[in-house]
Amino acid sequence: MTASQLIILLLTGLLAGFVSGAMGVGGGIIIVPSLVFLLGMSQHEAQGTSLGVLVLPVVALGAWNYYKNGYLNVRFAIVLIIAFVLGGFLGSQVAIMLPDRLLRRIFGGVVLILALKMIFGK
Repeated sequence: MTASQLIILLLTGLLAGFVSGAMGVGGGIIIVPSLVFLLGMSQHEAQGTSLGVLVLPVVALGAWNYYKNGYLNVRFAIVLIIAFVLGGFLGSQVAIMLPDRLLRRIFGGVVLILALKMIFGK
């Protein structure tokens, strides 16, 4: 790892953590594009690395702040965790089989559709 790669990773991690704590997003929106466009990773490697970040409780302090203030529905979170684990496994199996270019286009399309829905939806 070079010094410039380390700086990019640190800044990406700080930004993703901040955005995740502030808005509930970070991995897919910040980390994946940063790894692809700034560090030249394939879409597969960027997605795998982003998921690897989630293995450890990296957002525990952010979630704790929401919990302390009454903004974390623990029962809903538990159900989502269980479903997320299964969905993550199944989704990764599908993504690994797709060509990198197609996977990147699907990823970009999903982000674009979600952004438009958030901006113009009710």
